[in-house]
Amino acid sequence: MKRIVFILLLMVPGIIALSQPVMKLSKTDHDFGTFREEDGRQKFDFVVMNTGNQPLVIKNIVASCGCTTPEWTKSPIAPNGTGKITAIYDPANRPGAFNKTLSVYTNSKPELSVLVIKGEVVPREKTLEELFTFAVGNVRFESNHLAFTNVKKTEKKIRVMPIVNNSDSPAKIEFERVPAHLTIKAEPETLKPGQKGIIQGTYDATLNNGWGNLSDLVRVKINGVSMDKVYFYVSANLVEDFSKLSKEDLANAPVFKVASSNVNLGKMAGATKKDVEFVFTNEGKSDLVIRHIRSTCGCTAIQDGSQGVGIKPGQKSSIKATFNSGTYKGKVTKAIYVYTNDPRNSEVVLMLNADVEQTTASN
Repeated sequence: MKRIVFILLLMVPGIIALSQPVMKLSKTDHDFGTFREEDGRQKFDFVVMNTGNQPLVIKNIVASCGCTTPEWTKSPIAPNGTGKITAIYDPANRPGAFNKTLSVYTNSKPELSVLVIKGEVVPREKTLEELFTFAVGNVRFESNHLAFTNVKKTEKKIRVMPIVNNSDSPAKIEFERVPAHLTIKAEPETLKPGQKGIIQGTYDATLNNGWGNLSDLVRVKINGVSMDKVYFYVSANLVEDFSKLSKEDLANAPVFKVASSNVNLGKMAGATKKDVEFVFTNEGKSDLVIRHIRSTCGCTAIQDGSQGVGIKPGQKSSIKATFNSGTYKGKVTKAIYVYTNDPRNSEVVLMLNADVEQTTASN
């Protein structure tokens, strides 16, 4: 009798182990092949079979990308029953090859299974409005921003942008309020109906006394009429030209070394001012020149006594500023940009922080 009980006990774990759902998939990957973007969303059904002896539940499915949407059988799948997982891929604005995954979580063992979908999307032909996003009257520009990126202070740089006349009459394109350092024109100046052309901009950094990131707003004229409240945005980052320096020049160059680039002003009341001083040393072997200093807002006034003055090797100096807390409230961070002739550190960012407390008016 004892022997029979022992045999039964040995059999119980095996019975328990077999009492579970088992998910079997028709396949674990699918290739949609090559299809056009305008064909829209692509769908594929992965068939789910429960080969176990307990109900199978698909708890959740997580896609690796927002472009892929999973749908699945939400009710429990009975033993020997089937369900499905639908993978939906949206190709809108996603040209090219793709390879995405669906992580499937269930109450079976293993709890996680991964499905893969892939394919290649042939991009659709974009509309005129998508290619030329900035409309000025009947003329459309590729963008409202002509970016010159980095421009050396010794150079002139040219940038172009496509335009199109999206009307049935000629359009003459001109620009107003153009600063001296910028030349901008349409080629051809008059576009025939439906004709494409370019905007050509030339940035002469030698005529701009500024440094760093600078921008200009230029007004557009179409057929002699100024477009009210319509501006063309031009930007450039003006940097010093160190390209001709030799190894010896670099070895003997000035070195801007600031004691601390981050100053905390602590707590301060609203509509009050605090002075801050950033001490620096020229640790190089030739004179250090502060080319330009600018702050990120009018709330920070710069006292630029050291600007343009040659600071000898080993000599200390400082950059002083005054922060006006004004109507700010809570944590405030402002930046001061310093441009120097140190070839390894020509743009330095100094930070000042404050915790502004505004007083509440009493009744």
